[in-house]
Amino acid sequence: MATASLFGRWAQIVGPDLAAHTTPERLADGELVIAADSTAWATQLRLLAGELVRTLNSELGDGTIRRVNVRGPGAPLARRGEWRVRGGRGPRDTYG
Repeated sequence: MATASLFGRWAQIVGPDLAAHTTPERLADGELVIAADSTAWATQLRLLAGELVRTLNSELGDGTIRRVNVRGPGAPLARRGEWRVRGGRGPRDTYG
């Protein structure tokens, strides 16, 4: 029941600013995993983790959330260019 309430009322519980940049992904064994859309928001959320746990527990019931795990956005994949040298080390492959 707490999980459905959390996911359904995320914006109402954490506020519109935080909800615009974060999404709760899963809640298991008292650990809430939250995805942030940028590294800046992930850092901000990590700083607010203690306050967020208190706020969520006051809304969902004491002890529902024990820990918050914040995930930032995935790193972009390195793309190889059209021209490359076999056995080369990429941009670090310089002589002189």
